Amino acid sequence: MTTAVLADDSVLLRSGLKLLLERHGVTVAADVGDGEQLLAAVAEHRPDVAIVDIRMPPTFTVEGVRAALAVRRHHPGVGVLLLSQHLEHREALAVLQQPGGGIGYLLKDRITDIAAFAADVHEVAAAGTAIDPIVVDRLLRRPRAADGIGVLSPREREILARMAAGRSNAGVAADLHLAERTVEAHVRSVLAKLGLADEPETHRRVLAVLTFLSS
Repeated sequence: MTTAVLADDSVLLRSGLKLLLERHGVTVAADVGDGEQLLAAVAEHRPDVAIVDIRMPPTFTVEGVRAALAVRRHHPGVGVLLLSQHLEHREALAVLQQPGGGIGYLLKDRITDIAAFAADVHEVAAAGTAIDPIVVDRLLRRPRAADGIGVLSPREREILARMAAGRSNAGVAADLHLAERTVEAHVRSVLAKLGLADEPETHRRVLAVLTFLSS
């Protein structure tokens, strides 16, 4: 059973989300309204994952990001799943680059399937990755140095986008209608060109790629 702590300033949203998640195998140990309460709840309950709204009191800007980074510092084994109304490039990268447990960044308006969302929560709780493809696409399109992903072929860029979204090689193969061995060859080429060939086949590879793209 996955345990979670939920942080959002909206009581109505927290209550509804808690009910829905518990129907899909996620026990919500605590639901809170700000970053300070989130840190206290994580320290008390030691959940598998913290689900955090980016904009919370008092300024409703990036308090959720600051709280998520604090969770990472003090409880590196706790997965962090950020929820946002809009994509915040700098804040997304700040959290995605952190080492430790699972990581996720989803856009609220694009969550249309509760079962799929619950699956993402379970994935992050299990030290996996759940990143909205739009977040990946926007990060890939940000201005960057000429020696960045410009060295990749169009097909390799497609592979990279799906890697960053947390797809396994089998998942990439299914998405692009390619043989899995072909995808494996492309992945090796991508990692070699980006100087990441030694990264393990886990979400750390994804974070390393995103870290590179932020340079």
